[in-house]
Amino acid sequence: MKGKRTQDHLIFKISLLSISIFLMMAPAISPALPLMYHAFAGVDRAGVETLATIPNIGIVIGLLISPFLIRFLGEKITILAGLIITLLAGTFPMYATAYSLILASRFLIGFGIGLFNSLAVSLIPQFYGDNEEKLATMVGFQNVMGGLGAAIASFLISWLVTISWHAAFAIYFLVIPVLILFTLFVPLPKPKRLSNEQKHAKPKQTVNGKVILIAVLMFFIFMFYMPVSFKLPALVVQEKLGTISELSLLTGILNLVNIPVGASFGFFFKKLHDKIFPVGFSIVTIGMLLITFANNFAILALGNLILGIGFGLAVPYMYNWLDWSAPENSVNLATTIVLVLVNVGCAISPMFINAIAPNAKMAFILVSIFFACFTAYAFIHYLRVHKKQVSAKTQKA
Repeated sequence: MKGKRTQDHLIFKISLLSISIFLMMAPAISPALPLMYHAFAGVDRAGVETLATIPNIGIVIGLLISPFLIRFLGEKITILAGLIITLLAGTFPMYATAYSLILASRFLIGFGIGLFNSLAVSLIPQFYGDNEEKLATMVGFQNVMGGLGAAIASFLISWLVTISWHAAFAIYFLVIPVLILFTLFVPLPKPKRLSNEQKHAKPKQTVNGKVILIAVLMFFIFMFYMPVSFKLPALVVQEKLGTISELSLLTGILNLVNIPVGASFGFFFKKLHDKIFPVGFSIVTIGMLLITFANNFAILALGNLILGIGFGLAVPYMYNWLDWSAPENSVNLATTIVLVLVNVGCAISPMFINAIAPNAKMAFILVSIFFACFTAYAFIHYLRVHKKQVSAKTQKA
């Protein structure tokens, strides 16, 4: 252990990655929504369902404010503030009954998550940017933690909703151990007070065309991926494929099964490199098609499994691509822009999909067509990049 760098210690890696547990947990209370439909007098179903999507708006606001807080308070204080807000706002509906107050708390939980969302990703290259394989491995694990958080939330909520819909919000007490771990084991430098000369000398963060391209691609990827969350229960009922409780259990199991996929991203990246881009989205498309045309629960489960494997390969690659493409000293700004567009895509997905798809089956047909087209783009992009690399090697030779 002696002489080991801080970032090589297991407890440091666990503590650094632990904040990512909450990145996918905001909509986890969706199974409790049916129990809440009759709890708020004068609020329609769409209003109740907004409780699951409003955190995405809060996340966007948090992401935009985060850079200013980081400048004045430092990265660690900003993350701890975000965790505390997540804890307080997340558990507030356990005791509240007024819809407007619960809606405000759901916005605030998104805001809290938004404060540390970009840092959960951009801190990794700060510690592991000097080693491409370690960076890819840690980015894969970072993706795993989001899935782990979603799995834990799914299993806990399947039990908590049997108590009451209020109890479902107890999942946010999970913030407490993470708050302790991050406080104790992740040393981050405090912000230094800069002189006027240093302020002018400090390079400004910028973006380039590649960052904008990746951000736009991620916007569409997540806008078309979100129906897996909010339309799948309707598809199961509409096509008589199973029960909602079976689907909830399947979701929790698949989130766990998909964890090794994210954990092995570094291994697959080492073997496939840029090929992982078209391969990952090809697998996503196959999974979507199986879900769309499933005629029994077993095929639906298989489709979800394949979809999770593809997404576990494709999305970490997108973030790796972002790390390579961002201008020097601008990874945090680039990550923030991407995450803002991801959350906007998630937030508007129900409105967009419901506006053009009359039912769940049509929604999944539309989504499958999008990912088939995106896979074609991924292959064209890979071939173009590969051709440039071959041409550059030929010129050097």
